[in-house]
Amino acid sequence: MSSSSTSSDGVLDDIVIAMTQEAINYLREEAESSASRTRQPPLERNRLGAHERLVQDYFCETLYDDVQFKRRFLMSRRLFVKISNDLAGESSFFTQRVSASRKVGFSGLQKCTAAIRQLAYGRASDAWDEYLRMSSRMCRESLENFCEGVISLYGRRYLRMPTAADVPLLYEAHQRIHGFPGMLDSLDCTHWEWAACPTAWKGQHHRGDHDGPTLILQAVASQDLWIWHVYFGVAGANNDIEVLMSSNLFDDVIDGVAPDTSFYANDVQYKYGYYLTDGIYPE
Repeated sequence: MSSSSTSSDGVLDDIVIAMTQEAINYLREEAESSASRTRQPPLERNRLGAHERLVQDYFCETLYDDVQFKRRFLMSRRLFVKISNDLAGESSFFTQRVSASRKVGFSGLQKCTAAIRQLAYGRASDAWDEYLRMSSRMCRESLENFCEGVISLYGRRYLRMPTAADVPLLYEAHQRIHGFPGMLDSLDCTHWEWAACPTAWKGQHHRGDHDGPTLILQAVASQDLWIWHVYFGVAGANNDIEVLMSSNLFDDVIDGVAPDTSFYANDVQYKYGYYLTDGIYPE
C-alpha cells in the first residue's frame, strides 16, 4: 500500500514538473516574441504646416470671411481670438511649446479649434486629424483643458444666476422690448439625440415625438442671449414639467438666498419674477 502511494506521488510530481516547464517555455517564447516586435514609429503629421494652413484660412489672409467663420465655428472670429488669447495667458497648455526631442508642438489656435469643433459638431476626437494634423489623444486633451480654462476664466461672470444688480436691467429690457413687466428670462427644454445610448436604457430615453433616444437640456436665456442657467442630462421620456421639478432652477428661492425680484403689475406687488416658457417667449 505504501509503495503504491509513493509511486502515485512520483507520477504527480513528474506531471507538475512537466507542466511547470511547459509554462516556463511558453512565457519565455512570449517574452522573446514581444521583445522582437518593433515599436511602430509615430506619424509625422506636419503640425506646423497645419497651423500655417489654419492661419491662412481663417486668421491672416482670411480665405473664409466672417460669415463663413461663424457658420463653421458657431461664434464670431473676434470672440474666438479673445478666448484663445485669454486661455494662452491662463495656461501654458495653449501656448506653442518645444518638446525634449526639439519638436514644435501644436499652437493654441489648433488646440482651441479642435476643442470648439468637437463641442460644436459632436464629432469623434480623431475627426479633425486630416485638417489639424492632431491625434485623438491630443484632441481629447485640448477639449478637457479648454473646458477647464473657460470655467476658470469666465465662470464667475457668466456661469451664474442673475444678481440683485442684474434683475432691474432684465426687467427694464423685457418691459421695453416685449411689454412684459416682471419677466426675468425665457425658459425652455430641448432634446439632444443620443446615438450611443445603451440598449437597456433606450426605453427611458425615447419618447414618441422623437425618432430615437434623447437627453434633455433645460436652459434659461435673456433678451441678449445671455444663458443664465443650464440643466442637462435628464432622460428623454420626461416632459418639461418633470424636468423643471428635478432641476435646481429655484433652489435659491427655496433656500431663501434669492435676490429681491419683486415687481408691480396692475397695481399688485409680486414677490418674484417669472419665466416665459413653451413657445410663448419672444424670439
